[in-house]
Amino acid sequence: MFDALTDKLTSVFQRLASRGRLTEADVDAALREVRVALLEADVNFRVARDLIARVRERALGQQVLQSLSPGQQVVKIVYEELASVLGGSTEAQSLRPSPQAPSVLLMVGLQGSGKTTTAAKLALHLRKQGHRSLLVAADLRRPAAVQQLVALGKQLDIPVYQENPQGNTAIQVARSGVEHGRSLGVTWVIVDTGGRLHVDDELMQELEEVKAATSPAETLLVVDAMTGQDAVRAAGEFHGRIGLTGLVLSKLDGDARGGAALSIASVTGVPVKFVGTGERPDALEAFYPDRMASRILGMGDVKTLVELAQQEIDEKQAKALERKIRQATFNLEDFLQQLRQLKRMGSLSQILSMMPGFSALSKRLPKDAADEGHLKRIEAIILSMTAEERRNPEMLNGSRRRRVALGSGTTPSDVNQLLNQFKQTQKLMKQFSTPGGRKAITRMMR
Repeated sequence: MFDALTDKLTSVFQRLASRGRLTEADVDAALREVRVALLEADVNFRVARDLIARVRERALGQQVLQSLSPGQQVVKIVYEELASVLGGSTEAQSLRPSPQAPSVLLMVGLQGSGKTTTAAKLALHLRKQGHRSLLVAADLRRPAAVQQLVALGKQLDIPVYQENPQGNTAIQVARSGVEHGRSLGVTWVIVDTGGRLHVDDELMQELEEVKAATSPAETLLVVDAMTGQDAVRAAGEFHGRIGLTGLVLSKLDGDARGGAALSIASVTGVPVKFVGTGERPDALEAFYPDRMASRILGMGDVKTLVELAQQEIDEKQAKALERKIRQATFNLEDFLQQLRQLKRMGSLSQILSMMPGFSALSKRLPKDAADEGHLKRIEAIILSMTAEERRNPEMLNGSRRRRVALGSGTTPSDVNQLLNQFKQTQKLMKQFSTPGGRKAITRMMR
């Protein structure tokens, strides 16, 4: 979502960093470009104005202008102020349970913001932390909303409380759902409420009554990050009437400008607690303001990348893979296993965006380098091989390669390209497995 903004900011900061000394005119010229980039990204104009004013005040200090690396000092200031706009914390805003179980989590939002899907994602997120949850289908406004939540609960093996929409109200369903959660002994009861295409008095009145009936520990507003400043206005209205404790930004993997995501916490005074990064049930991340600022400025997000890897990569498998690389016995079955682990961590473009410097590097890579379809073709080719062929790729002669291409829906040249690239990888691993190769790696890292 922030690709265009990241590219523009990176370009400005690269020019600054290339200068040995900075003058006040240099700083002003750079900050004008930063301000324009923020406004083009649909950042609230007051937020952009105040951010630039704070950066300018700090950047024009003698300590910065007379330092050995003034350009890098300015980038550091922009990073700190951007993190402040996003929430200012280096830690994620965690959910606060109530003193007595079950704690109620009230999900509110406009229709189409991804509220029902986010409720299921939150239940899965809480289960990973060791908490049992109950989903309550209290959205009786939207047709099939109840069925959607029931289907998601069945898919994730999470219980869902539902009642017939005919003859019941959202207040009754929510209150009964909390009582049912208490009888089940769950830790959290997540109540999915109704939404509309716009904010109106009837919707707010219903939500106020549901909140009074359930006494939630957390009231989270789900906002579509692709709706721009409308999301900021809606958040302000919900907070004024309902009293929010946090925000969830959905669809952060979209291709909209994304300025609302930068403005919303600053304008509303409500912290962002989670961001939705895809369609998958586990595509929900805790929100860290400093990490998001780092991503926007093209510095990557290594901490989140490491956490994702720790969740998906088995320690025993990692040690076995390390041994195979050291012994130069890495084969296509191992490669397939690594490919699947990578896919479980998220989309390839999302993972690569967490690597420092990838924004600049991506311009020099082929257009299909981060193409998900390319990975699917590789997987299809490997799956069309027999187990023996995966373990010993050198046995793949011309006729076998044609069979693999036919089975995977690709061409023989695609199969040849994969095998040639894999052969080069094996050679590199063999070189690095020697004492001299390990020394070469050490020199490269230094």
